[in-house]
Amino acid sequence: MSNRMQESSHGTEAGHVIVTTISGPNGQPKQTVSYLAERIVGTGSFGVVFQAKCLETGETLAIKKVLQDKRYKNRELQIMHMLDHPNVVTLKHCFYSNTEQGELYLNLVMEYVHETVYRISKHYTRANQRMPLIYVKLYTYQICRALAYIHNALGISHRDIKPQNLLVNPHTHQLKLCDFGSAKMLVNGEQNIAYICSRYYRAPELIFGAVHYTTAIDIWSLGCVMAELLLGQPLFPGDNSVDQLVEIIKVLGTPTREEIKCMNPSYTDHKFPQIKAHPWHKIFSKRVPPDAVDLISRLLQYSPNLRCTALDACAHPFFDELRHPTARLPNGRPFPPLFNFKPQELKGASVELIHRLIPEHVRRQNGMPVV
Repeated sequence: MSNRMQESSHGTEAGHVIVTTISGPNGQPKQTVSYLAERIVGTGSFGVVFQAKCLETGETLAIKKVLQDKRYKNRELQIMHMLDHPNVVTLKHCFYSNTEQGELYLNLVMEYVHETVYRISKHYTRANQRMPLIYVKLYTYQICRALAYIHNALGISHRDIKPQNLLVNPHTHQLKLCDFGSAKMLVNGEQNIAYICSRYYRAPELIFGAVHYTTAIDIWSLGCVMAELLLGQPLFPGDNSVDQLVEIIKVLGTPTREEIKCMNPSYTDHKFPQIKAHPWHKIFSKRVPPDAVDLISRLLQYSPNLRCTALDACAHPFFDELRHPTARLPNGRPFPPLFNFKPQELKGASVELIHRLIPEHVRRQNGMPVV
């Protein structure tokens, strides 16, 4: 699958053609594949993401090009090889390329989805509108499913959940989680870096410098994203870590000694102004239903172990409309697949929870037990 590239050009500027060989399916001979770089769609400290067209098939793809340290395996590549879920971006191929300076680059070839939750949300904000509730439900539910899969089935924390990393097909409204550049398989007792995750979406235990954290950091980020879709702006817009904590305290109130201990047992500086929690229902407008507010209150808890899991979040009443047999997109088209759970996604789930997650009409269609 992974091959050294024979490039006709080393660049990623528009118009350059990249030629590589990939292993054929089911042990067939290697095939030559040519990618025409069309435009850069993202840049960062990691490298660059560009849109490309496969000249053999006409398929539009995204290629993420990252500098590869020859001494280490690429963690993102290892994780992407493990992923197989309708709400997670698919790795198609990968290959290596060299620059004339002898630098080695890893190229991850992925499916291309051209819209993001960030851009869709900005569109509504610019039009001075709120995102229709049905889309808030659809997008949040699919993030929950993606997280339930990576957390339960694989033990992976994404560590950078934010609207920019949530791809959306604007026609089907299927959502896919992307950018596993910060993701890590968390091992109990093993230290992790605390400076992870984009600022507005950083869990408080990370701000407190915790190095022994859990996948619950993604649940906090999920709560921040959901709140942002309902508000039309970030819930905790801090300029730096201290400011970020102040924004959180303004809403959740001052954390108790016990809550601080749950976030980071080694954090001993408790000098915080005593501020009372602001009631959740006063933060959101009256158009936001109580079950939406209830779900956010379960996601945004100081104590990581008190945050609800991604799978429990999927079963929350806020998403009941999606489970209704006659529910459709506003244009009358069917929803994207929402209930095609794989056995490893439901690992450890009670029969009662599974019945809540898979609606009766879907169980009947699939010949599953209804009672």
